[in-house]
Amino acid sequence: MLTPVVDDDGAPFWEYAAQGELRIQSCADCGELRFPPRPCCPLCRSFATEWRRVAGRGRIWSYVLPHPPLLPEYAEQSPYNVVLVELADAPRIRLVGNLVSEPGARLNSVPAERIRIGARVQVVFTDTGLPQWALERP
Repeated sequence: MLTPVVDDDGAPFWEYAAQGELRIQSCADCGELRFPPRPCCPLCRSFATEWRRVAGRGRIWSYVLPHPPLLPEYAEQSPYNVVLVELADAPRIRLVGNLVSEPGARLNSVPAERIRIGARVQVVFTDTGLPQWALERP
């Protein structure tokens, strides 16, 4: 499996994720949430940052089912999904991930016909701290 490229601005995101927490960078001066992480607030231009914990609930805003040719690491799990999730408590923030049946499940563990735009999801984490998404249970 591919691993994320971690830079100085995004390192805290991955450190919190490794602890099972979803946190989003925010401006310590005006409170504006921003993702992806970056050094300066796009609203007030402040360099003061903090990491705000979010509930990790959202809805599928969009999704795709990649088709071959694929990277070798992913070809054996094809077909699989990639979802774009709009966070419930930060609706301007959208995170990319995979919809899985449970934490650490294979990328193809949710049948494509079960994926719907607008479906409610909850963040789950792999053993290595990679955020993924699972359908909320009614």
